[in-house]
Amino acid sequence: MELSSKSEYALLALMSLADHFHGNEPLQIRQIAAQQSIPDRYLEHLLATLRRAGLVRSQRGAKGGYLLAREPWQITVLEVMTCIEGQDITASTENTAIKTTEKRVVDDIWQTACETLRKVLKDHTLQDLCDRRDVQRQSELMYYI
Repeated sequence: MELSSKSEYALLALMSLADHFHGNEPLQIRQIAAQQSIPDRYLEHLLATLRRAGLVRSQRGAKGGYLLAREPWQITVLEVMTCIEGQDITASTENTAIKTTEKRVVDDIWQTACETLRKVLKDHTLQDLCDRRDVQRQSELMYYI
């Protein structure tokens, strides 16, 4: 399993929006793109997908842009990734063919791995990501002093 660039960019963009959530201050695409090094056009498509899913909302006008639609601690990583990937990323692959004992054992392990991944992604929110980032930044600053 690998984190797709679409999901990574979506999470990074949402973290930028989470940083401005309490000020109710919308961010424009170009601001988010510059902060997170995401191509503008690509970000437009991601934000449109997130808006359709109800994770962000857009505000028109000169001071318009995008805002989170809910509190950062109410949006799970699983929800974001499922929205962006268009499917349940932790779904197991079920073959209808006759399975040998070995195939069933492999499928059981894969199912356990998928359930564990689903739980981890469901248990972590945008707020958790922002908090971890802040701790990481603090430890980096302390290291260089």
